[in-house]
Amino acid sequence: MKSKFTLAARLILGFIFFAGGIVGLFNLVPPPPDLPEKLQTFNAGLMASGYFMPFLKAVETICGAMLLSGFFVPLALVVLAPIVLNIFLVHAFMEPSGLPIAIIIGVLMIFLGFFSTPYSAKIKGLFKARE
Repeated sequence: MKSKFTLAARLILGFIFFAGGIVGLFNLVPPPPDLPEKLQTFNAGLMASGYFMPFLKAVETICGAMLLSGFFVPLALVVLAPIVLNIFLVHAFMEPSGLPIAIIIGVLMIFLGFFSTPYSAKIKGLFKARE
């Protein structure tokens, strides 16, 4: 049986990525005007490709929907792992004011992937050596 904390963590994480993906896909919120220069340069580089940001936001939306629905949760966690790592590193090195939410997202991901009963066995199985 799934615990209430596992359900809450999955729904919170799912909402963060689903809402963030939708907002990014449709440009519903303008970027903050007071971003540090390093972060503006970083974002400009990502957007210069023309495809990366829409692709990233589509992946976030899809994975958020997977987490919200409860289908393919381990897959969503694996796909989101490098995105969450990048969110953490960007805030750690370029914009520390966003670090608390990045840490919360990271803790939720680690909890769901390694400590919640319904998903931990599948995620931990990815780290086992082949026999």
